[in-house]
Amino acid sequence: MNKFVSPVYNVQAIPVEKIRANNYNPNKVAPPEMKLLEISIWEDGYTQPIVCYYDKEKDEYIVVDGFHRYTVMLTSDRIYEREGGKMPVVVIDKELGERMASTIRHNRARGSHSVDLMSNIVSELLEMGKSDAWICRNIGMSADELLRLKQLTGLASLFKDEEFSRSWEA
Repeated sequence: MNKFVSPVYNVQAIPVEKIRANNYNPNKVAPPEMKLLEISIWEDGYTQPIVCYYDKEKDEYIVVDGFHRYTVMLTSDRIYEREGGKMPVVVIDKELGERMASTIRHNRARGSHSVDLMSNIVSELLEMGKSDAWICRNIGMSADELLRLKQLTGLASLFKDEEFSRSWEA
């Protein structure tokens, strides 16, 4: 019986110059989220390898999942320098159609954030003493998004430092 071993148990440090983007990834990330990804990688390091297919003929790695982490390496001088120009990579050996399906599965499996859970997280961060500016920078929110999440919780304590104008007089 052939025992399957998950690729994550064989992470390799590959020079970014040997890695290429695939030409079929439909996933796009807006500039604010890309900036947040760069901050995340700078603050936490690469915590997940990118998934690639190794093309033996061309001696290059084709990205299956992790295109945006790869892009950060190409666009952030400070991360490139710190990482020595190498990316953590795991390799899958699948034909093109299977790689395309894998890319979509990886993209779709990430899901989305629950508004209720995000409100709770914001509430906890504020109770820990984190400033609005810290929250916006570190979890990639605009001031308006943060305000909306505060409003959803309905907790007066979340607004203790807000200035309110008198919109009417009695």
